[in-house]
Amino acid sequence: MIRTVVWGTGNVGRAAIRAVDAHPGLELAAVLVSDPAKVGRDAGRLAGLGRDLGVTAGDDVGAVLDGRPGAVVYAASGDTRPDGALADVARAVAAGAVVVTPALYPLYDQRNAPPEFRDPVLAAVAEGGGSLFVSGVDPGWGNDVLPLLVSGLAATVDVIRCQEIFDYSTYEQEESVRELVGMGRPMEYEPPMLWPSVPTMIWGGQIRLMARALGAEVDEIRETMERRPLESTVKTRTMGVFEAGTQGAVRFEVQGIVGGEPRIVIEHVTRIHPSCAPDWPEPPDGAGAHRVIVEGSPRIEVTVAATDEGENRSAGGNATAVGRLVGAIDWLVAAEPGLYDALDVPLRPAVGKLGRRPQ
Repeated sequence: MIRTVVWGTGNVGRAAIRAVDAHPGLELAAVLVSDPAKVGRDAGRLAGLGRDLGVTAGDDVGAVLDGRPGAVVYAASGDTRPDGALADVARAVAAGAVVVTPALYPLYDQRNAPPEFRDPVLAAVAEGGGSLFVSGVDPGWGNDVLPLLVSGLAATVDVIRCQEIFDYSTYEQEESVRELVGMGRPMEYEPPMLWPSVPTMIWGGQIRLMARALGAEVDEIRETMERRPLESTVKTRTMGVFEAGTQGAVRFEVQGIVGGEPRIVIEHVTRIHPSCAPDWPEPPDGAGAHRVIVEGSPRIEVTVAATDEGENRSAGGNATAVGRLVGAIDWLVAAEPGLYDALDVPLRPAVGKLGRRPQ
């Protein structure tokens, strides 16, 4: 059994606790939190399992890492604190742990990551013998392993398009939705997530990963962006009111240009309410999905819709990211210490999980 720590108990951390508890080869060793109100609470209750796991949350990072855990699922956000997240991750790797996380966008494509992100991790690997694998949904399996798998079913491939189509009112992280993405803000507001070059910083690595796997050369990466206002005021279940005239939908593309044409495209269509931008692509049932379209011979389209925590699509997406990461831990423990990406780490069947229910 690999002693595993879950660091953070938000949207990703809750799913991580459940996934570690369900994994036949992992043992939940500790849970780290930053909110004093969560200290001392049982991990099972924090994860919404409805039962105790016998592991209480704490905030002493040093004590936990001094215990030399085999793995750490780093579930704290890196969106607004990338330097802090990088320092935390490097600290855990230097303690000898295998670390898996979705938090550090530049390291999804670790081979081309900026030195300021890559070098501290490599130094930590050399110091402590740990490893790091960074992945998620989108960026993550929705635009690396899934499209590459589907492309292998085609005789010819003209364009690979990866879409995330979501109603962001189901995404229970209001600060990110309103401040980073700009939903409900005036149209003159410039959301940080949509600044020029930021989409490339987040998703460009996925373009390069796919190109590398396909044996293609990317000439450049381009961005397109379109925003729409709400035509009427709407009230959402989780985030309250969004006023008419404020931003209600965003559509952007990150395009990998190959031979002068967009050949690898990551597209996001994000709404705060289904009434906004009804002419844009829709998910199958209005809540949210990830879709891969391979334009070629034959044309192939695959749509994945995941649910968790009461049929919530955003929670379902988080759970699939966690499944990919937690499912990689035992492979990473057996591998050499290092910095890995999605082309290195296989997506494997759910070995030992079929029909199993944690006790």
